Amino acid sequence: MPFDTLRAFVDALRKAGELHEITAQVDPYLEISEITDRVVKAGGPALLFVNVKGSTFPVLTNQFGSHRRMAMALDAERLDDVAARVRALIDLSPPGSSLIEKAAALMRLAPLANAIPKTVRDGSVHDVVMREPDLTKLPILTTWPLDGGPYITLPLVITKDPRTNRPNVGMYRMQAYNARETGMHWQRHKQGRAHADAWGAKVPVAVAIGCDPALTYAATAPLPPVLDEFAFAGLLRGKPVQLVDAKTVDLKVPADAEFVLEGYVDNEDVRTEGPFGDHTGVYSLADLYPTFKITAITHRRNPIYAATVVGKPPMEDAWIGKATERIFLPLLQMVLPEVVDMNLPVEGGFHNLAIVSIKKSYPGHAKKVMNALWGLGHMMMLTRTLVVVDADVDVQDARGVAWFVFNNIAPDRDLVMMPGPVDDLDHGSYSVAYGTKVGVDATRKSASEGYAREWPPDIVMSDDTRARVDKRWREYGLDAVARQLVPDEWSGQGSSAYARLMRR
Repeated sequence: MPFDTLRAFVDALRKAGELHEITAQVDPYLEISEITDRVVKAGGPALLFVNVKGSTFPVLTNQFGSHRRMAMALDAERLDDVAARVRALIDLSPPGSSLIEKAAALMRLAPLANAIPKTVRDGSVHDVVMREPDLTKLPILTTWPLDGGPYITLPLVITKDPRTNRPNVGMYRMQAYNARETGMHWQRHKQGRAHADAWGAKVPVAVAIGCDPALTYAATAPLPPVLDEFAFAGLLRGKPVQLVDAKTVDLKVPADAEFVLEGYVDNEDVRTEGPFGDHTGVYSLADLYPTFKITAITHRRNPIYAATVVGKPPMEDAWIGKATERIFLPLLQMVLPEVVDMNLPVEGGFHNLAIVSIKKSYPGHAKKVMNALWGLGHMMMLTRTLVVVDADVDVQDARGVAWFVFNNIAPDRDLVMMPGPVDDLDHGSYSVAYGTKVGVDATRKSASEGYAREWPPDIVMSDDTRARVDKRWREYGLDAVARQLVPDEWSGQGSSAYARLMRR
């Protein structure tokens, strides 16, 4: 069943053995971050810190930090199951002539009703209303030693377009300056920044902390402006998101969020924000950003403060990125049907590397796909490195991809250098938000592409020999050896020692 609230998800994690409660007192200054970092990298559970120094509120971290928990958050066994739901929703093929086929088509459309949020009169987020807001009561984490201060790291920043009233929910880090003010790190390519520019000097904003997991994920998703995050979360949940009017700003907020900060961003009050230990594994440097000024804080009774810790991968956000990879593949294939699969490796920080396999049909096809992907707006436009391989290459097998790419490329022929926008956090670029991206066409080449020689075949064992060895594996006594080898979750079974032994 989909989760209506964060605490319902926490209860489910507890019952599934996916939550560990820490009762010893912990410090939100660096200590919670260090504990979380170790647990995430060990593949450990979600963490609920119930005794936090300086605050009465517990802190939840690592709620999405494994494939199982990320899938649970979206009411699925596997992330590919969520992708299958999306694929069914976007199936645009006309129904057949029979009554059964037409009924099936209508059933596919029925979940679209969940995309319409439901406004309710009251919500538990208004159990407590603080009209004299004080951020210091919240257990806001300082995660790394050189951070500019404590940061709200899992905020759902709610704005609306003043011209259309269309809402947006983005996730932009917020450095706490004092009891009532924070920075607002919305980058120039983000929809929240576009809304801010449209408003002018004073931008009404609400920030939800601790929402149901589908909505929290939706705030991170690279959606086009025509689809807002409340609608997308409803589709993912299979149930409309419930909203309630905020108390001091003209915005609707999640009715059952744990906390909501209300106020406005002052575009004329620009301050130094940062540094911040980021998901790139290095500190993003200090820069100028506008100030968020809080007019009220509302929260549930006994709320849970949700946070995430980012840093050198793999971290919790790795699985959020994997969810995006799987869920958005069907949408990508609507535009580029030649795409077979894609992998956004955690080591690339998601916007630094994308590996895409295609059904190649003509000379230059890979380069056409590169340009199309870079033109896909928020979804792929900031990808620093695009690697395109043939359809038979398993893009989830990083070792196999590396072998295939390094074997196949001729740099003068296969590298594409493309100047254009890059992520604000891309420190490798020679200037902020503008630089050069690279595409690698690692597909096999033909005579029509100027390749004058015969392309050599890969070394592959015959099917009958593989089948014979599979059948006799126990006879060799190697099944016991295989059981001692644990597949590496990050490299994928295709490149794990176990899979290489079993060949299955």
